[in-house]
Amino acid sequence: MESIGDIRKGDRVKVIAGKEKGKIGAVLRVERDKQTVFIEKLNMVKRHQKAGRGKRQGGMIEKEAPIHISNVMVMCGKCVGPVRIKKRILDDGKKVRICAKCDEIMDT
Repeated sequence: MESIGDIRKGDRVKVIAGKEKGKIGAVLRVERDKQTVFIEKLNMVKRHQKAGRGKRQGGMIEKEAPIHISNVMVMCGKCVGPVRIKKRILDDGKKVRICAKCDEIMDT
């Protein structure tokens, strides 16, 4: 599972800084080396694509651009808001992420 610190692929996150501030979306991809995340339907950019052989069609395509990891916070399902994450080891030895506000386990 891809993750940087507290944010993983598939998490619902809220953007807390930048032009997309206040918007909520699901994480599509996490780039560890660049410390960035791609969020579904947020920070969209247009790119010119040249037509290639086969089925690839040319034209302008819209795709998600990366957002720095420091500009997003994980959303808690129980608190219904952006929260910080704590980590805890359960009795069976499994390491889980926990909401810092309500102590709800965030890993499924």
